[in-house]
Amino acid sequence: MEFKENPAIYIQIAEYVCEQILLKKWKLGDKIVSIRELAVQMEVNPNTVQRAYDFLQQQNIITNKRGIGYFTEDDALDRIMSFRKEQFVQNELPVFMRNIFLLKMDFKEIKILYDQFVKDNFKK
Repeated sequence: MEFKENPAIYIQIAEYVCEQILLKKWKLGDKIVSIRELAVQMEVNPNTVQRAYDFLQQQNIITNKRGIGYFTEDDALDRIMSFRKEQFVQNELPVFMRNIFLLKMDFKEIKILYDQFVKDNFKK
């Protein structure tokens, strides 16, 4: 995975886990990838994944069942949506709004581009 400079890598890993749940690749209540597996997959230190999982546990998105592994919480979707919206509004939306202002784009044009993006990437 290619990491951005900001936010911290463990937050980017937490966002990846949330995205897997939102895309229903990882089902609610199911066991998720182990710390070691995800560290290998993402080419990071297992301590970084551990930090991401600790963060997600604090957000009540995943839970650790000792000796068994990590599982998604049955009601994690609302928490994920809340977390992701907060991150988007704080970090990405201001940059987006500034760019559409500077480029003098109107919301009709944005809507057309958005609809095409969804069609190309999520509707199959």
